[in-house]
Amino acid sequence: MMKSIYSSVILLAFLLNGVLFANAQQRAANRFTPSEKDRKRADKFLKKMSVEEKVGQLIQIGVNAKFANRDSSFYKEIERQVVDNKVGGIIFFGAPMYETSILINRMQTEAKVPLLMALDAETGIGMRFADAINFPWAMAVAATGDAEYARRIGVITGREARAMGFQHVYAPVLDVNNNAANPVINVRSFGEDPEKVARFGTAFIEGVQSEKAIATAKHFPGHGDTDVDSHRGLPIIDHSLASLEKTELVPFRAAINDGVASVMIAHIALPQIDDEIVLPLKNYRGGDAETGAEIVEQKAYIPATLSRKVQTDLLRNEMGFKGLIVTDAMSMSGLTLYFEQGEAGVRAFLAGSDLLEKPSDPDAMIAGILAAVKSGRIPQERLDDSVRRILAWKSAVGLFDNRITNIDAMDRIISGPESLALTNEVAAKAITLVRNDANALPLDRSKKIVFLGLSNGFDGPDTMASFVSTLRSSGLRSSSFYLQENSLAEQAQAARTAASEADIVIVGLYGRVRSGAKNSVGVPENGAAILRELLANGKQVVGVSFGNPYVLSSFPEMKTYVVAYGDMSSLQRAAARSILGQQPITGRLPISLPGSYPRGTGIQFGK
Repeated sequence: MMKSIYSSVILLAFLLNGVLFANAQQRAANRFTPSEKDRKRADKFLKKMSVEEKVGQLIQIGVNAKFANRDSSFYKEIERQVVDNKVGGIIFFGAPMYETSILINRMQTEAKVPLLMALDAETGIGMRFADAINFPWAMAVAATGDAEYARRIGVITGREARAMGFQHVYAPVLDVNNNAANPVINVRSFGEDPEKVARFGTAFIEGVQSEKAIATAKHFPGHGDTDVDSHRGLPIIDHSLASLEKTELVPFRAAINDGVASVMIAHIALPQIDDEIVLPLKNYRGGDAETGAEIVEQKAYIPATLSRKVQTDLLRNEMGFKGLIVTDAMSMSGLTLYFEQGEAGVRAFLAGSDLLEKPSDPDAMIAGILAAVKSGRIPQERLDDSVRRILAWKSAVGLFDNRITNIDAMDRIISGPESLALTNEVAAKAITLVRNDANALPLDRSKKIVFLGLSNGFDGPDTMASFVSTLRSSGLRSSSFYLQENSLAEQAQAARTAASEADIVIVGLYGRVRSGAKNSVGVPENGAAILRELLANGKQVVGVSFGNPYVLSSFPEMKTYVVAYGDMSSLQRAAARSILGQQPITGRLPISLPGSYPRGTGIQFGK
């Protein structure tokens, strides 16, 4: 009997190993990587290129597209970068969609070597284009508990990016957000559990690259445990390599093992990895920080962006990454505080980077790299290595066969029914009920209800339009008020009076991540003061976080707390239906709320 059981176990283990091996083989066969044909094409092209053309391939300028006459200074400057400076690519930011794709086609026509076009698309192309569907943030996706959603979002992101003319997607974020005070990652992360971040991140990568678009794991070696925004200063992470291996590097190792095509390097200092000291420039000229935001100047250590120990020794040699290494924006204050653009470009390239994203002064960076090549500081072999890699990937995404986007096909591919259905489904399953101590949910419609929106942005009442309209379309009668930092005292007083007279106050906490902003994840003091008064007076308050989930720690007396993880219309509509009791609440926190609720918390409500 025992022998029979033992034999069965051995057979089962053998079959299971066979299945796992077959799956691994299948994944390897489907891995998106340059073919031998692509590499031979790159070699052939490389032999014909001048030093100036090779250096240009390393540079990726940043553009906000708009309509522009071909004789305008705007158009001519982009054309100059493409034709004269021979840049290798462009990263596009928020702009009208058709104008963007038309400009992409114009510049592809002008370029001798096809341009690699990039887009920050952490929440799909809707992250940058208002007319496209914007998927929920990564943390909301993780709150569903289902990594298949991440893969499906990745598929649509890759497909829609390609439809607009982009081949390089700067997503997903693989930072493990284990610091509640993080002002720049927050809901952009899949959470604080390294294994879960790895699982959801690799699923997203698989989806993107199934559409022959290049996915990017960022921000290596991990921007999660920071309390400084690298748009405003240089974060210092004083962790040992052993500590990084347990947390920060886990998702990146998984992504590399699964064949991610590119990795983005962060402007973060790791003194236990590279302890070279750097000092702020005396003639600092500014970076990507919002006007009025405090710049964090301090003695620091060499950023990972310029560290050979981080990029070549760790990422390339030890972790075995063979794809494209791209820097975070070279215009960010975490870098420009310490280095002029020419020297920054040289050092980033020597450290191991292939693509230098969005320099604040492309001319200076190109001149600096050219001088370094001609002096021998940058070996010709090193230059050829990166350019060959870039050209091979350009071939792999099909740019040498067809570089022009079919504008007429865009409205048949982008933001279709599949995209809309998916974003609504994810949003509905992401909403998380953390606290319902006052049994305020579902809302009692017979009560006098006031909605108060508090925002750290400057978009006006439209910020909360989706939430309010969903409540009202469901028959809920309530007055609404909106406050942001520059709201008038009279507006704040009107909101205070109405809220004090209500039975229930729904407070929408729109403390959204705004990179480079002085109040990147908080709420304005004029609204926070009212909320503290309401809580002190025992008013029944239903708090809904449409951004920073950690904001509960600022208002611990709040007895009802819902997390929506973002202000996308889909999340606002789902949150409204959830508190009205029109749909189940099934999400669970992918992070812990320090001192109050552990990861995995989520009251399953209305199931």
